[in-house]
Amino acid sequence: MSEQQFQQTVMDELRQQQENDMETTATYKVLREIDVNKYTEKKGQLTYLSWTWAVDQLLLQDPMAVWEFPEPRVYNDTMMVFCNVTALGKTMRMQLPVMDNRNAAIVNPDARKISDATMRCLAKCIACFGIGLYIFAGEDLPQVEFDTTQLVDKIKTATTMAELQEYFTASLSACGKNKEAQAVVIATKDSMKAKLGSKA
Repeated sequence: MSEQQFQQTVMDELRQQQENDMETTATYKVLREIDVNKYTEKKGQLTYLSWTWAVDQLLLQDPMAVWEFPEPRVYNDTMMVFCNVTALGKTMRMQLPVMDNRNAAIVNPDARKISDATMRCLAKCIACFGIGLYIFAGEDLPQVEFDTTQLVDKIKTATTMAELQEYFTASLSACGKNKEAQAVVIATKDSMKAKLGSKA
């Protein structure tokens, strides 16, 4: 092979690689536009994408796609599962703690919880190719602790049952959907109700 033929071969291979990369990018752009909302299920604070549907969509795009689940890792009494998906010319890797529907890691998870987390990890890994990626937006944001100090202090200033009801209602509303904060507010109200009742 002459030097010129060698250079032409290298250039052809580079051009083919660039075309393949462009096809992969175009595929991602197409996949991320798919509406997956009717294939999701809401459990607690989490939205779950059906792993069977995600696999089906991936295989329609790349029939040679494969996935594997590396050995889970134990952290104290909780567990992290892993998934690698190879499709569309590249491999994506994802991890997921075995968790409940409040996004909290489960202590000593049983086989069913581990299996569920593993398949959710598969769906999450497939999402990295674009299929349903948007439903995971915000999932990795840290959970903010809700400070109930001001709400509790306000309830404790009540001197009548009418004030207690007013302050309690406002404080409970301020908690939004935060169950832990609601519990603190309710406990404070109950405590104040007992105090005010004993003064009557």
